[in-house]
Amino acid sequence: MVEIELDGKKVEVAEGSMVMHAADKAGTYIPHFCYHKKLSIAANCRMCLVDIEKAPKAMPACATPVTQGMIVRTQSEKAIKAQKSVMEFLLINHPLDCPICDQGGECQLQDLAVGYGGSSSRYEEEKRVVFHKDVGPLISMEEMSRCIHCTRCVRFGQEVAGIMELGMVNRGEHSEITTVVGDTVDSELSGNMIDICPVGALTSKPFRYSARTWELSRRKSVSPHDSTGTNLIVQVKNHQVMRVVPLENEDINECWIADRDRFSYEALNSDDRLTQPMLKQGGQWQAVDWQTALEYVANGLRQIKTDHGAASIGALVSPHSTVEELALATALMRGLGSENIDHRLRHADFTRGAGVRWLGTSIASLSQLQRVLVVGSNLRKDHPLFAQRIRQAARKGAAVHAIAGQAQLASQDAWAMPLASVQTAEAAGWGDALGVLAAAVAAEKGLAAPSNAQPTDAARATAKSLLGGERKAILLGNAAAHAADASRLLAMAQWIGEQTGASVGYLTEAANTVGAQWVGALPGAQGLDAGQMLAGGLKAVLLLNNEPEFDSAAGAKAAQALDGAQMVVTLSPFKANLAFSDVLLPISPFSETPGTFVNAEGRIQSFHAVVKPRGETRPGWKVLRVLGNLLGLTGFDFETSQDVLAHVRQGLDAAATHVPADRLSNALATPVDLAAPSAAPVAEPVAASIYQLDGLVRRAPSLQLTADGRGSAHAVRGVAYYQAIDEVTA
Repeated sequence: MVEIELDGKKVEVAEGSMVMHAADKAGTYIPHFCYHKKLSIAANCRMCLVDIEKAPKAMPACATPVTQGMIVRTQSEKAIKAQKSVMEFLLINHPLDCPICDQGGECQLQDLAVGYGGSSSRYEEEKRVVFHKDVGPLISMEEMSRCIHCTRCVRFGQEVAGIMELGMVNRGEHSEITTVVGDTVDSELSGNMIDICPVGALTSKPFRYSARTWELSRRKSVSPHDSTGTNLIVQVKNHQVMRVVPLENEDINECWIADRDRFSYEALNSDDRLTQPMLKQGGQWQAVDWQTALEYVANGLRQIKTDHGAASIGALVSPHSTVEELALATALMRGLGSENIDHRLRHADFTRGAGVRWLGTSIASLSQLQRVLVVGSNLRKDHPLFAQRIRQAARKGAAVHAIAGQAQLASQDAWAMPLASVQTAEAAGWGDALGVLAAAVAAEKGLAAPSNAQPTDAARATAKSLLGGERKAILLGNAAAHAADASRLLAMAQWIGEQTGASVGYLTEAANTVGAQWVGALPGAQGLDAGQMLAGGLKAVLLLNNEPEFDSAAGAKAAQALDGAQMVVTLSPFKANLAFSDVLLPISPFSETPGTFVNAEGRIQSFHAVVKPRGETRPGWKVLRVLGNLLGLTGFDFETSQDVLAHVRQGLDAAATHVPADRLSNALATPVDLAAPSAAPVAEPVAASIYQLDGLVRRAPSLQLTADGRGSAHAVRGVAYYQAIDEVTA
């Protein structure tokens, strides 16, 4: 440790730290623009100049290493004069357009200009003009004349997103940030550039000119999309979600969020929202009141149970639903006497595990791994923030190995990180690839191999890598969990993990995949799994927060199967499943209901509603509770969502933040023959891409216009949306 004196205070920091790090530790603010704690040091804005004793001139705090006994003054006349001089230079070409700038009110330059800017300028030359650029539907670069060349956006692309989409060209007053070849910015993390831009050069295109920052209320929430459990700040005006930005949490998402977490809010305000209960009568949809709709459902379920037995009733529930909704949907099915409930809509292998399948390690630990093997995942697209953490590990020297299909791993840079080895194989071949790797590990350790495979030179190299290092993980992706031989993949991964000392876990697909297992949203011993239910035969089906055509492995066949049911009830925030549903019940999305999600590491995170329900929409847990009461079932006497959560958490310490460790297990309930041949492949899920994951992202116009969203049927929504905006603003 090195001790320095900062503004008269003694501060100890690690050797090699910069003066800025010491200031952060001491709680002393030094004005800056280019410095960001998560990015490399550029030292190109010079706003952080400080007075260091014995130094002939002011020095940049972000790029000056500390030395023993160093004396630093941040408020001396020398430091303040230097900082004011830098501000004067920054304002030479900056346009004086604060009244119309979207960044007004949360602009670093605006804030610091109050303290360090002059009341007048000594420069009379014309200000420079930088032409705007169109980089896609998410980021606006309309006012690049405001750019102060801090290069935060450039460094973010290189170091965090893993792909350098922006760069600086030319020199002097002709310098500008651009995509160089005129491409769009397509990173799945690109929206973070908006947050880290200290001026109004990069702004949110969907949010642009819709509200002022001081008009917005800020409320905490949790992302309902992938299994990171990203912490959010949802900004609201007039009971409408206007913008979503990250809430910093070092253990989960650090200070970043994925683009689908940031921009999917557009769907919350879309015309596709279902705002009142509807019944299909004579082939036509009719709006009805809640009492009529719920009594219709209750009477229908009661009659079908009487006529065909409880086994003819089933529920397909989304792992994007809250713990409270899933718990009550499970209780409803069990109360009716049915064991038919499942959240594994995209799976092909429904073998039960010994416990709740999870990540196998903490999310934060992904950044510190030294060896990683990822199987069956489009890592960068499926889990952008997990990929970002593993990218951090790779930058520190971690060896990342991949076994995936052509769709998940089209090229060496598909994950935007260096890969130590890549084995491209379709899903049916992943088990064999793991078998070859297991044989190589066995050969290296002098053990009997679990399969009859012969190790290859590439497998031996990967085995040697996995046997080295200390912090290791084998991670099974969405496609591996959905595969027809998912159990064999897990068993093979477990064997390799035991021999190499690596943790083994699932990246887990959705915001509440772990929570769905925890509350038991799985078929009982005599129950039908999702695949069997979607094959047809049920008389009554409850669909909670999902659209089987897009959210299940059955795809279009699901519609045919469900069309044969006597009654299909859809509980959704949107006008979904119109072709085969008989009842539509409008339930609240995550922004309009309190609830709880459990992320991949088993962390329990509750959140409140940020806006009031739209129209006649009601929280899903309330709808299920009332339905249980109408059916005369016991255990539905909850007054609040917190009561439901307390019931789920029975036996769990009040201070516990995670699902009990004894419930988390990736072990198999029954042994698997590792030498058996791979199972026959099945069709890939219809909606497996990054912007087809759930109903919210499918209905977000801006996301559907991105490079990842274009080509889907839902992209048409985006085109129509922006055509309408163009007509209004023309």
